[in-house]
Amino acid sequence: MLYIIIAVVVVIIVAVAAYVVINNHSTTPPTNNTLPAATLLGGGSSFAAPIMQTWTSDFYFANNQVQITYESLSSGKGQAALENNTFQFAGSDPPISVAQAQAYPNITQVIETCGGVTLSYNLPGIHSGLNLTAQVIAEIFQLNITKWNDPQIEALNPGLNLPDQTIAPIHRSDSSGTTNIFTNYLNDASNGTWVLGVGTSPSIFPTSEASGSGNGGVATLVNETTYSIGYIEFFYVASTGISYANIQNQAGEFVTPSLATIDAAVVAGAPLVQQNISTLIVNLPGSGVYPISSFTYVWLYKDLGYLSNGQATDLVNFLSWCVNKAQGDGPALYYPELPSSIVTLDNNILGNITYNGAAIKIYPANAP
Repeated sequence: MLYIIIAVVVVIIVAVAAYVVINNHSTTPPTNNTLPAATLLGGGSSFAAPIMQTWTSDFYFANNQVQITYESLSSGKGQAALENNTFQFAGSDPPISVAQAQAYPNITQVIETCGGVTLSYNLPGIHSGLNLTAQVIAEIFQLNITKWNDPQIEALNPGLNLPDQTIAPIHRSDSSGTTNIFTNYLNDASNGTWVLGVGTSPSIFPTSEASGSGNGGVATLVNETTYSIGYIEFFYVASTGISYANIQNQAGEFVTPSLATIDAAVVAGAPLVQQNISTLIVNLPGSGVYPISSFTYVWLYKDLGYLSNGQATDLVNFLSWCVNKAQGDGPALYYPELPSSIVTLDNNILGNITYNGAAIKIYPANAP
């Protein structure tokens, strides 16, 4: 009976938090805080959720039982929850845009990990070897290519017996950073074929397409829907056995998403991101580069004086631990480790986070 009561209370708390996210707006940090000193709440990006949830658990045991919770929602919901003080940090695949930097000048960002977006499909008898280009993917999600045996797909896959079946495209139903990565890739790589725009909104896509909430929701729909295709972060397919396509990169190679090929994109993109942390790394040149790759971010306030001193110290130490000590956890969850140049960039940003204008101490166990 006690477990049932606890479950009901948790549901009520989540529902109230969601209501606050949707119905309140603020452009400055709050002036007070009601969380216990050793509690922090964050969330957003489902792209990064598997590794962030692993890290919050590991940090709890490694750092005096500091309680940090990460909720897998979507990048848009995470951003809104930070802006409204429902969360103390937000996971966001899109970096802070120019407009957001102007609207929320007190928010900054660090890169916590990186990954890839797959084109995952459900084709009976075809579990690997499907080749796709940005142009063909764009036409599928714009509903201009509607059959799996369309001549444009067959031309890319002469060795496959593609069925005369209608394609069922599946996109995200929520404000999604994965959608932002996917649409920016199509916009950059399809040579003008993609005309529906870029961003996080599900309204980009035709309303007749099916949609799912979070990367997990799209993965479930693809797994359950024969002849479907959807864009899904690598962890959610590599860990479940869902099939995914080889994608043509800028060098003309059909590249299978993997730790090595996503890492190649991350290494290629690191110098660009050092110059501008908000730079996207889709469709980069280079052999072996998986073209739908991305860094993903944590947003937080530049000054954490609205929290307790303990909370502010815990948050900065947690993020420092993630980018310095915990990167080795990434490959087991299909996230490459951050390049050293990006770790240095992160450390410089974290070193400038303050508590009422004063520097926040990063403990040796969590530091570089």
